[in-house]
Amino acid sequence: MAAGVALLACALSACGGSKDSTVSGARDDLRIVTKKTVTDTRPRMVEQCTTGTKRVKHTSTTKGKTRTWYTTEPTRTCRKVQQGTETYDRVVRHARWCVELDDVDGNAGRDDVWYEVDSATYTKAAAAAEGDKLAFTPLRAGC
Repeated sequence: MAAGVALLACALSACGGSKDSTVSGARDDLRIVTKKTVTDTRPRMVEQCTTGTKRVKHTSTTKGKTRTWYTTEPTRTCRKVQQGTETYDRVVRHARWCVELDDVDGNAGRDDVWYEVDSATYTKAAAAAEGDKLAFTPLRAGC
């Protein structure tokens, strides 16, 4: 089993299993794809409780004699039930920040390549002038 795990790890590392690859190039363009939501409805669940009592038997044994008595104790049972509906904003598309690079990784033939990045990387790219050299780790290629 251990040999199989080692072989699998070796194969993944040889195939470039790492996703953390930095790209570099000249900043070309920026794009923000905004978050899109729609109003939707869902069941409104509320907690409904019922109270009651139960009879509890108690016994005590002293010097061979058993004494029995009963008490009434309160009980409470709760469960969630649907009571109408409620409206909420459902996210249809999450926000994305995109940066376009020219001369990707020094290859002059790779121009106009879009990368999706996090908001911090987008802010740094927005502060840079068009044509400035950038290097970052994208979330994914394309945008």
